[in-house]
Amino acid sequence: MTLNHYLDHTLLNPEATEAQIDRVTKEALDNHFFSVMVNPYWVNHVHTQLAGSDVKTACVIGFPLGANTTAIKVAESKQAIQDGVDELDMVMNIGEFKSGHMDIVQKDIEAVVETGHQAGKLVKVIIETALLTDDEISQASDIVAKGGADFVKTSTGFSKRGAPVHDVELMKAAVGDRIKVKASGGIHSAEEAQAMLDAGASRLGVSASMKIIGKA
Repeated sequence: MTLNHYLDHTLLNPEATEAQIDRVTKEALDNHFFSVMVNPYWVNHVHTQLAGSDVKTACVIGFPLGANTTAIKVAESKQAIQDGVDELDMVMNIGEFKSGHMDIVQKDIEAVVETGHQAGKLVKVIIETALLTDDEISQASDIVAKGGADFVKTSTGFSKRGAPVHDVELMKAAVGDRIKVKASGGIHSAEEAQAMLDAGASRLGVSASMKIIGKA
């Protein structure tokens, strides 16, 4: 596959306007990116424009902190599904993970995964590697796999940093072939994108997609 088909073309800024959302959607259509990743409010708008194309509609859930209740994450997922979403990227409950309450973290993941999978949708879980130690990255990745998600994802892009290649290597080592890895946050060039793929990522979440493919 060309690099384009690994890219979730992303616009999650809270101040993103309708015109900016439309621009990102058109760029994804013109360049055959894998998906357009937006906040839940814009799902129906984007889905309508992508209808009949090879580009999927994706959105974040419990974003960017992961601190919503499970019930809210499930309700948000159901609304996005109703609005036409294809993929859900939820944020893990980082505080409960740091508290050592792994059963609560896994059940939170399982609830969104069940909601998504019942509707035939793909679910990714963001663990926010910037807030975790190496051991915690490995442990969180394993919990995501046990929770039945399709992908474990590095970052929201709204924390202290994006994800270095090292984080992706840790995640891939932890999950093996059970689930896939998505790298996001801080990827700004084709070289950086390729390095993430070489480290084991199967998808890339990027806002610099046009720059990465040399069309900025």
